[in-house]
Amino acid sequence: MTQHSPFTHLNEQGEANMVDVSDKAVTVREAVAQARVFMAQATFDLLQQGQHAKGDVLAVARIAGIQAAKRCADLIPLCHPLMLSKVDVDFTLQPEQHCLAIRARCKLSGQTGVEMEALTAVSVAALTVYDMCKAVDKHMRIDDIKVVKKQGGKQDFDVSDNGVADD
Repeated sequence: MTQHSPFTHLNEQGEANMVDVSDKAVTVREAVAQARVFMAQATFDLLQQGQHAKGDVLAVARIAGIQAAKRCADLIPLCHPLMLSKVDVDFTLQPEQHCLAIRARCKLSGQTGVEMEALTAVSVAALTVYDMCKAVDKHMRIDDIKVVKKQGGKQDFDVSDNGVADD
């Protein structure tokens, strides 16, 4: 006898399985994820002043994040290919920490959530910043990648400043 797994991507035999969402209702679904890139003061100053030798780092990272969200199912094997209706990738410079905060919002009307797309967007945007700035600063750190908001489907949540999900 097999035990029911709390992991939806495992079938009754414990094998990897793409979840069947065909019986789920089509609803508006949205997810917001964040990431942070910590860097040296000199790197942060170049980014803030838009004077990086490789060009507009944030513009390239924004496009990379949007493109990554659209390609999520190609990167993560059991993700459903989704028709995203909106992807936003935004940046906030945090001078006190020499940090670039990245936030992505993905939205659609569909039968499954968009958390993985939002996480993929911020991850690839952060990797793009690293790639474009690594010649100046090899000690950058990508950190704090997480979903901070989810709406639609079975359960909505917002993560408060202390990192706890509000139900």
